[in-house]
Amino acid sequence: MKMTTEEAFVKVLQRHGIRDAFGIIGSAFMPISDLFPKAGITFWDCAHEGSGGMMADGYTRASGKMSMMIAQNGPGITNFVTAVKTAYWNHTPLLLVTPQAANKTLGQGGFQEVEQMAAFKDMVAYQEEVRDPSRVAEVLNRVIIQARRASAPAQINVPRDYWTQVIDIDLPEIVEFERPSGGAEAIEKAAELLSGAKFPVILNGAGVVLGGAIPETIALAERLDAPVCVGYQHNDAFPGSHPLFAGPLGYNGSKAGMELISKADVVLCLGTRLNPFSTLPGYGIDYWPQNAKIIQVDINPDRIGLTKTVSVGIVGDSKKVALALLDKLSGTAGDEGRDARKALIAQTKSAWAQQLASMDHEDDDPGTTWNQRARDDKPDWMSPRMAWRAIQSALPREAIISSDIGNNCAIGNAYPSFEAGRKYLAPGLFGPCGYGLPSIVGAKIGCPDVPVVGFSGDGAFGIAVTELTAIGRGEWPAITQVVFRNYQWGAEKRNSTLWYDDNFVGTELDTQVSYAGIAKACGLQGVVARTMEELSAALSQAITDQMEHGKTTLIEALINQELGEPFRRDAMKKPVAVAGIDAADMRPQKV
Repeated sequence: MKMTTEEAFVKVLQRHGIRDAFGIIGSAFMPISDLFPKAGITFWDCAHEGSGGMMADGYTRASGKMSMMIAQNGPGITNFVTAVKTAYWNHTPLLLVTPQAANKTLGQGGFQEVEQMAAFKDMVAYQEEVRDPSRVAEVLNRVIIQARRASAPAQINVPRDYWTQVIDIDLPEIVEFERPSGGAEAIEKAAELLSGAKFPVILNGAGVVLGGAIPETIALAERLDAPVCVGYQHNDAFPGSHPLFAGPLGYNGSKAGMELISKADVVLCLGTRLNPFSTLPGYGIDYWPQNAKIIQVDINPDRIGLTKTVSVGIVGDSKKVALALLDKLSGTAGDEGRDARKALIAQTKSAWAQQLASMDHEDDDPGTTWNQRARDDKPDWMSPRMAWRAIQSALPREAIISSDIGNNCAIGNAYPSFEAGRKYLAPGLFGPCGYGLPSIVGAKIGCPDVPVVGFSGDGAFGIAVTELTAIGRGEWPAITQVVFRNYQWGAEKRNSTLWYDDNFVGTELDTQVSYAGIAKACGLQGVVARTMEELSAALSQAITDQMEHGKTTLIEALINQELGEPFRRDAMKKPVAVAGIDAADMRPQKV
């Protein structure tokens, strides 16, 4: 069948149902973007490609639908790097389309030329370059399939002089692969361990959300009366209202979850790579059970046993494995100590809920006084925890939320819970700042009928603030964004208080900047909240305006400068002067 290369490209996108693309327009891909309106594909032209990539991540994570990232070759494409690596560690299947400088002049150092395949080598699960115009459909089809199979970004690199060529091809068929359900021997051994466990605990990761396995893990947990913890930033991997839900592990997580998993003799880790950050000590509790039998289930065999010693490794889909384990459990599985275990779960959860509700302020480490000084400096201002409690009182249960990287967002990790998956978007283990706003915009595009709220600290928000100039246009959906405003880079300032004697290098932000004012200047609603009551009321009104009136609101929540736990106690230590540094040693440069 004869067609142009751009027609072939777009027809493959249509076969895979890819309807949304994020990026900034460029001449290198105009032959295909010219066809987008006819094809039913929407091009969301953001203000910066980096944010566009995070919009794509939020879109796919919230909706489950694959989207596309595309931009001009060279600097447009390199702006995607951070977003693509973020999506990689978020296990988000995305199509990365990288138009390349023309083959005719490649290697001559021409305009907007860079080694685009090399740039993304460590950022994607699969990458391939089109070697001949006649292969454009074949390669694109394979890249999309690989992205879905690996649940990660995959890249197609297309020389720009391959467009507008007439080719004679047959469009490739889509070949689906059934996900593995775990080996029979491994399933038997794991079921035997769980059947004999005195204190089984389940740990759900992102794979449970991606695999739609929450109902199966509920059945498994109820069969065993096992508490269910979730990994860091995966609060939506089990229903928050369920009596067996113990909360998130890791940084600023749930003490209840940490205390309960510490008692486990068998831990079933479903759909999680057990990354180190999710199992670091929290609140001074080194909770990971050293003598427990660990069953790790992951779709990727390379992740099993990588960070923790496991007794049984199962390569498989979380949903299928959970069903297989449920079928193989003995008739008495979970019976030993069942009543006492259920009572302990309820008691531990209640104690943590009461403690969390009473936590107004952050403690100072011995020998430091920053948090006390911050309270004394602004005694009438909200603390970060007061702000989070106010937010929880106004946030709809069905809402999708995003969280940025930063101290104030991290403090909030223990608060949100959800009744369904694909509700909690966090930047993940790559940890980029500037994720909160663009990801929630993408989520709203993917789920237009659901209320969405993004959260960012003021430092991280400054990286994505330019998107306010894009999302006010009529075709963009309304969202709600909360910015915690304390005029500092909080995570770095916390490090400075603990290890660098309050030597605040690069931690201070401009107090004259008003993000609410910038929002208004962009034609959006900007609100300042100074108290818990004002914040709750502003959030409720903003969600009403979003859902009923199509209005975007930015809420600037003014909070004091208290600082929560540092991200990496394990990676920091107080420096020691040996040779010493003196400004008098500075020499003038030769120009």
